Amino acid sequence: MSTGNVTTLRRPDAPPSLPSQGKIEQREKTTEGKVAFSFRNVAKSFGDKPVLRGIDLDVREGEFLAIIGKSGCGKSTLLRILAGLDTPTTGTVSKDASSRTRMMFQEPRLLPWERIASNVSVGLTGIAKGEAAQEQALTILEEVGLKDRAGEWPYVLSGGQKQRVALARALVAHPQILALDEPLGALDALTRIEMQLLLERIWRKQKFTAVLVTHDVSEAVALADRIVVIDEGRIALDLDVKLPRPRRHGTAEFARLEEQVLNQLFGRGDTNG
Repeated sequence: MSTGNVTTLRRPDAPPSLPSQGKIEQREKTTEGKVAFSFRNVAKSFGDKPVLRGIDLDVREGEFLAIIGKSGCGKSTLLRILAGLDTPTTGTVSKDASSRTRMMFQEPRLLPWERIASNVSVGLTGIAKGEAAQEQALTILEEVGLKDRAGEWPYVLSGGQKQRVALARALVAHPQILALDEPLGALDALTRIEMQLLLERIWRKQKFTAVLVTHDVSEAVALADRIVVIDEGRIALDLDVKLPRPRRHGTAEFARLEEQVLNQLFGRGDTNG
């Protein structure tokens, strides 16, 4: 049975499309349903090891989705497929033809030989250059509170400040979809809370679709409109989070949602809340 070809989102250095690979399509933008992207029966294997097994997922424009699961469950692979850094073995990923996706990683991955503003301008490669790129870089650096550090080198910044620069680099081109692969995981507790608040503020202002992979259940409940739990490559729980914003840790409803996700992760009882 044919599984289709990879037609878009392939890296320039990737091998030609193969009949055995899944399909990544782009559809014309439509207001019907306002779906930012869809996964249809997406599976991914590395050699003979299956990592994703038949993922079906629709994510709305402007939605904040958190993906959580144990190490090795396939959540980061799902994110890489969304960002075009990998292709599904079978299945289809579709998104708006005009949609721009950017990704932020756990490590800031700044260029040590470039100053802060130039690091941010990397996110505009192929989009803007020169004074236009510099102006856009300064604008987004102001948004993350680092405009006054634009001329400095990465080595003088703290870990949290470096992640702010990485966030600015991901957002400078105004993507419609922002994929976040545990970007706050290496930060200390207080810096992590500051970054959560910053990320939520910018998301609410720019209205992009956010997809956050995290191990932190509390972080998922604090930020997401919706939480998906991945277990052994499959969606085990798809949970709407209907708490008002800004959210308060420690409330009964916040704790109930945390418990519901933890129950699913560790198989310890009712997951219906």
